[in-house]
Amino acid sequence: MTPAATPLPPIDQRRQRRLLIGLALLFFAPIAVSFYLYYGRSGMQPVGRVNKGVLIDPPRTLPELTLEPAQRESTGAGAATLAAASIVLKHQWTLLYFAEGACAEACRAALYKTRQVRLNLDHERDRVQRVFIASGECCDWEYLNGQHPDLKTARGGSQTRQVTALLPAGDTTGDVAGRVYLIDPMGNLMMYYPVDAPPKGMLEDLKRLLKLSHIG
Repeated sequence: MTPAATPLPPIDQRRQRRLLIGLALLFFAPIAVSFYLYYGRSGMQPVGRVNKGVLIDPPRTLPELTLEPAQRESTGAGAATLAAASIVLKHQWTLLYFAEGACAEACRAALYKTRQVRLNLDHERDRVQRVFIASGECCDWEYLNGQHPDLKTARGGSQTRQVTALLPAGDTTGDVAGRVYLIDPMGNLMMYYPVDAPPKGMLEDLKRLLKLSHIG
């Protein structure tokens, strides 16, 4: 029979508890400070604002939801519908883009930008996902499969309307198209990039945020 474990004396229990609290603070404190400096009104941000995108202040927390993926279709002889994993707008940094599923020239230009930005993150790229919410006719699979095999694609619907409802005041469905939205790993809609935003600024913002944050 295995002898019962001897309980720690009260003084050792308190010492162990303080040690665990200290370790937790060492892990979480830098994250809390970095998000406060970036999001908060701490007065410590440079006058010219470091971020290149348009900051959503305060950031808006997205609802807990899983987006239904559009089923990818292979092209050519023997074309088939390919199963896709469900899409969650949490746990990773997310570059989110809305457009018509046919993906005309402006859509292709935006997706190209997000692809190049992610590729240029090098070893950090796996911390970032790209999500395309396709409204209307979906989708130009020949183009998406060929140029963006890593892109997660969801159809517009009731769930995606819960996301668009949290876009900055005054936006309409038409305004959404062309913008790239940045979502942090906790599901906060925090920044967007206009249609003509250069990819260099998007890359600089992401590199800075990935360096500040150890989550996602």
